[in-house]
Amino acid sequence: MALKSQPRVRVPAQAKAGEIIEIKTLISHEMESGQRKDAAGKTVPRDIINAFQAAFNGKPFFTAEWFTSISANPYQSFFFKAKESGEFTFTWKDDGGAEQKATAKLTVA
Repeated sequence: MALKSQPRVRVPAQAKAGEIIEIKTLISHEMESGQRKDAAGKTVPRDIINAFQAAFNGKPFFTAEWFTSISANPYQSFFFKAKESGEFTFTWKDDGGAEQKATAKLTVA
């Protein structure tokens, strides 16, 4: 099962060995908190992205747990020290068990 939105990631294509790079991610999602009621007065079920993970060459290096207070269309940025060339894999998981992945390559010169 996959999330319906397309994630966006911004990773520099190249870096020098030892350089610290900034990685930026964004995914479109309404992030329903489970606190709202619909027109009939029934509680709208919670539906949020609750986990995010970044891995480099298959090894996780950054994880985040998100809760109901996270905004819609969550943006996450973080830093990474470039040591070798490889591929990043970013994974978002929601309450329903759906997940979305994105990848980006980094060349270290």
